[in-house]
Amino acid sequence: MSDIKTIRHSAAHVMAYAIKQLYPDAQFAFGPDISDGFYYDVLIPGGSIGEDDLSKIEKGMKKILKKKATFERRDIKREEALDLFADQKFKALTIENQLANEESVSVYQVGDFVDLCRGPHVEDSREIQAFKLHKLAGAYWLGDSKNEQLQRIYGFCFASKEELKAHLEMLEEAKKRDHRLLAKKMKLFSWHEEGPGFPFMLPGGKTVFDKLIEYNRKKNIERGYVEVSTPAMLAVDLWKTSGHADYFRENMYFSQVDEREFAIKPMNCPGSILVYKEEGRSYRDLPLRMAEFGQVTRHELSGVLHGLFRVRAFTQDDAHVYCEMKDLTAEIIDIVDYTVELYSDFGFDEYVIYVATRPKKAIGDPAIWDKATEILKHALDERGLAYKIKEGEGAFYGPKIEFNVKDCIGRQWQLGTAQVDFFLPERFGLEYIGSDGEPHTPVMVHRAIFGSLERFIGILIENTMGAFPTWLAPTQAVIVPITDDQNDYARRAVDELKKAGIRAKADLSSERMQKKIREAQIMKVPYILVVGKREADEGMVAVRLRTGKDLGPKTVSEFIENITAIVSSGSGELW
Repeated sequence: MSDIKTIRHSAAHVMAYAIKQLYPDAQFAFGPDISDGFYYDVLIPGGSIGEDDLSKIEKGMKKILKKKATFERRDIKREEALDLFADQKFKALTIENQLANEESVSVYQVGDFVDLCRGPHVEDSREIQAFKLHKLAGAYWLGDSKNEQLQRIYGFCFASKEELKAHLEMLEEAKKRDHRLLAKKMKLFSWHEEGPGFPFMLPGGKTVFDKLIEYNRKKNIERGYVEVSTPAMLAVDLWKTSGHADYFRENMYFSQVDEREFAIKPMNCPGSILVYKEEGRSYRDLPLRMAEFGQVTRHELSGVLHGLFRVRAFTQDDAHVYCEMKDLTAEIIDIVDYTVELYSDFGFDEYVIYVATRPKKAIGDPAIWDKATEILKHALDERGLAYKIKEGEGAFYGPKIEFNVKDCIGRQWQLGTAQVDFFLPERFGLEYIGSDGEPHTPVMVHRAIFGSLERFIGILIENTMGAFPTWLAPTQAVIVPITDDQNDYARRAVDELKKAGIRAKADLSSERMQKKIREAQIMKVPYILVVGKREADEGMVAVRLRTGKDLGPKTVSEFIENITAIVSSGSGELW
């Protein structure tokens, strides 16, 4: 049995074969395997593939596989390959450019379909059994928006039909948890055509956002961080010095002000560096841990925007640690401990950790990169945390640790990072006076734990289906009077709850009681407090949990005492 990557890559070729049968003039780009299946980028001259065509392509794949097709490899000269793919412009471009230094290239044939490919492929097509085409998307040739736009056809593929079925069931569960739908239903966030990729934070969402910052700020203070705030737009000269103008330009927005070029910040680090430089620093000031809840803005292609998960403006729980080399490992370990602690508080006890190494576009000496990478690995080893390597996926200025948390249905989300940076301090001429009385360059560590607060909120919405723990819930209690006769009592009770610091409101609408209760459950309000004549006369509230459990009548003071204790503990329990 071949490995799953080989099976998925072979399935991509079979899909291309089926597309060729349906669309003889189709032009093919690349068709790799991916984490849950495969895709192929294609161009249909004078037309396109629609959602309704996916079932036709899938049916064609099954017909091909019924014939027990085999994959035959041939190595041919570049000139022969150019002749062979003369009518396939993307294959010809690949041979002419990416394979320009190769004397020969490999091709694979399945049936009468020949494709340019390094392989490997399955020996027996019967290994490709569990697959399903599921999505179309736009893609540019070589990922460059200046190039021709193609269609990307995605397929799931697994080693067995049971695994495919489990994956499809997980996706159905994920649909129920879609944060875009829940955020709209719960009045947390909205999206508008006037600002594509820029989420609008409604009062409920703003409450969640502020409570996360409040939580994080308290943790920062406990760990010795100071907090700053830096401007949203800075002169482009700064971004040239940092390297962003060269290495990150396609993701940035620029503007002319007073005949001078500025850029809206895509990252907070250069602003933090300017704050560091404002005064002389001594080794006695280090480590200096500088936090910032800074909004950054990045140009993302419209095709990849996705609710709160992929946006054009978001807020980072950013921090930059400036320290001496001798303290670097200890600082990385502290950030790792902080990250593990924070994720545990939110119920994310499973995660996959990666160390991302030097990318092709990078600044600085490779030897220093190697040194920084070893420090990150050592910090994880010290804490006994297993990790994997992501070759070439570090930031352009340094390697990083990435935390990918697992949610309740097994999906992974990339959140926190810790990046070692020897280069920006040198570029900006950062110094401190050491114990020897001489100037030295500090080491800089970039870290974010939530990562993007907006994205973290989206993940929390999906993980909890909007049922936030009480301390984080936008509205913690709703009082529902049975008749209008209890409205005045409901108002007084709400005032009492608010004085105790509880986020409460009364539903005084003309709707029937059961509809009010249902609305509160849709909004995932933790506590629904029903008041009738008896409760109003006795100073009570009938407590119902959002789960539907009825706790019966409680005095208002008893309810306040319980909910206050739950909020203070940070517990996910309701009573």
